[in-house]
Amino acid sequence: MTLQIRSNAFSEGGMIPRKYTCDGEDVSPPMAWSGVPEGTKSLVLIADDPDAPMGTWVHWVLYDIPPTLDGLPEGVAKTPLVQGVGTQGTNDFRQIGYGGPCPPRGPAHRYFFKLYALDTSLNLKSGLRKAEIEKAMKGHILAQAQYMGTYRR
Repeated sequence: MTLQIRSNAFSEGGMIPRKYTCDGEDVSPPMAWSGVPEGTKSLVLIADDPDAPMGTWVHWVLYDIPPTLDGLPEGVAKTPLVQGVGTQGTNDFRQIGYGGPCPPRGPAHRYFFKLYALDTSLNLKSGLRKAEIEKAMKGHILAQAQYMGTYRR
């Protein structure tokens, strides 16, 4: 079984509902996954937009997710530590936790929710950026999966 991630809030490649964007409630969408490989010690979730005008824009960094979890509920708290869920990093809005799609007017942007299964726990402080987490994950990725949604204004 391979690692898979999905959301029941929107289909793969489909439009992300307004509720999960800066134009709505700006809460994180529910996510679910399966196929976590044997030996996984922690999971990492990174959501980003490669179509942003100034380069890839990071919307969410969540790490040290227990491998026993099979998903996240809607509206994960925007706190550094989420009990039973994991540690949150800083997004490119310079905030802790999830920051929803908020593209400039124009064509739709793609938002990738990437899940990584690691053979280690990162045990890092909260508030780290995507690049710091990616550096810490290097050499520890057992499997990865992604799910993409779109949004336009």
